[in-house]
Amino acid sequence: MDQKEIIRRRLKRILPTVQKPGRYFGGELNAVVKEWQSVAVHMALVFPDIYDLGLPNLGIMILYELMNQRQDVLCERAYAPWLDMEKAMRENDIPLYSLESLHPLSEFDIVGFTLPYETLYTNALNVLDLARIPLKSADRIVGHPLVIAGGHAAYNPEPMAQFIDAFVIGEGEEVLPELVDCYKTWKSSNVSREELLLKLSQIQGVYVPSLYQPAYDSAGHLTSLAPTRETVPPRILKRIAAVLPPPPTHFIVPSIGVVHNRIAIEIMRGCTRGCRFCHAGFISRPVRERTVDQIVETVEKALDATGYEEIALLSLSSSDYTHINELVSAISSRFAGKNLTISLPSLRIDSFSVDLMENLRGVRQGGFTLAPEAATDRMRSIINKPIQSSQLLETAEAIYSRGWQTIKLYFMIGHPSETLEDVAAIGDLCRAVLNVGHKVIGKRASLHVGVSTFVPKPHTPFQWVPCDDPDKVIAKQAVLWEKLKGPGIKLVWSNPKETMLEAVLTRGDRRVGDAILKAWQMGAKFDAWQDQYRYETWLKAFEQSGFDPAFYAYRERDVAELLPWDHISPGVSRHYLEREYRKSQTPETTPDCRTNCYGCGILPAFSDERRENPGDLWLCPEV
Repeated sequence: MDQKEIIRRRLKRILPTVQKPGRYFGGELNAVVKEWQSVAVHMALVFPDIYDLGLPNLGIMILYELMNQRQDVLCERAYAPWLDMEKAMRENDIPLYSLESLHPLSEFDIVGFTLPYETLYTNALNVLDLARIPLKSADRIVGHPLVIAGGHAAYNPEPMAQFIDAFVIGEGEEVLPELVDCYKTWKSSNVSREELLLKLSQIQGVYVPSLYQPAYDSAGHLTSLAPTRETVPPRILKRIAAVLPPPPTHFIVPSIGVVHNRIAIEIMRGCTRGCRFCHAGFISRPVRERTVDQIVETVEKALDATGYEEIALLSLSSSDYTHINELVSAISSRFAGKNLTISLPSLRIDSFSVDLMENLRGVRQGGFTLAPEAATDRMRSIINKPIQSSQLLETAEAIYSRGWQTIKLYFMIGHPSETLEDVAAIGDLCRAVLNVGHKVIGKRASLHVGVSTFVPKPHTPFQWVPCDDPDKVIAKQAVLWEKLKGPGIKLVWSNPKETMLEAVLTRGDRRVGDAILKAWQMGAKFDAWQDQYRYETWLKAFEQSGFDPAFYAYRERDVAELLPWDHISPGVSRHYLEREYRKSQTPETTPDCRTNCYGCGILPAFSDERRENPGDLWLCPEV
């Protein structure tokens, strides 16, 4: 009896004993099942959190559909089991398996993790352990899967360097086909695993950590991170799709409830606003847009393939999409009478239009989320988000007056040079927004306020600044609580203890991997879940690993210091980031660069042939 059949029989016994067994047996509409023996390369895509969060992940869906279009590749999925299922699997000797075929992950050629945020790191180790794949790259031999990872967290790959064979830097649609071709060629040869890693390192956008050696000074600062072979590139330039490929249409429809049951279409990639705290805005440059016709055609195909009734038009700044009014009008007209919900996340306050809201009439209205981030002109200049309070109040009035009862506002505290007065202004501005709602629709108006704590991210102008002191953060949260308690306002904020972990994992070097491993060995996992996060466990892991987390979280970096991620290039130059950092200290704003280029470096980073004839899909101006 093969391993697959053993898993099937044991699952029949344990699934009735766990929560939501539908997470673990697959069979969903639009899942792709191929004959195992008919393909050359077997790939598993892993989202290292539970099925409910991982199934709707757009990155997984894009790569799943893309790779399964190839006749020579079988691409399946796996997710982290919840605590009860993990316990049952370990007790019944069931390795982690793919949902499509129930093959153990250890039997796949390539296991690819998506790492959108850093608090998934211990989950990734737990997945490898459940799959019976050696945790460390150095311990894997021929016969073990190639373990790769990509996503936003991969732009500082060093904390996970000892666990991942190769990182995909940039857009997977560009890199993954070449990586698979390289693996396929290697698989049919008799050369070593080390030779495979060396060949992978020659692909632009692939970083192989084992081929680089770090060095530190007596104070613990990184002094170099050099290739160990002459043919290995000293810096890794991200890969980019000059024109966005066709979006997925055959979204997997789950058999249980998940966080998003919807068609998610990326209408635009990249952002030109230059908010100095925003990691996604800098690493996703340049801006590229899909056409209205392509988006509408995708919606039509996806509706036929899924039966969903919600459409999410995704981007970092949906209302900056050049043809947003035309797009919403086209969707509303084409699908009138189908009772659809259209959601537009990340709407810009200063570019929001009444016409856009009018065009949404006739479809079921989703919520509106706006992100002012700060409430004083000084802080807005520091973070480069120069939005006037009057603009927010005018926009709020327009939203409430057209039938929406709830507005969600997102702010961030802990920015550089922030004072208690700046924080108090957040409370005052929120009260003013709610008062506008009361004047327009009375007591039905409500406000949801989310307040996160700033974490300095790699490849941003704030990558050199420290996290705010935890005691100061608690004091600022107390100010907000006093300002915003009472009916009509729901306030949520981040835990400073969780912020500390995010900061260490985000800003850490290769030594942080030891703490990740120790924390996992002591039981840490699901660190992004408030009820599962083990602060004391992490403190012990840091202590046993021989470093103070404050070294990474609360220490200001000198601009001359070598940063753990300096060998990874998102295309935006370090010189430009330094310039923006200095401007934040003045403070001075940098306007939206769609109409005037400020030389961030993204265009010179790529060859002319990658930008050949992009038409209006490439909206970054020439340098």
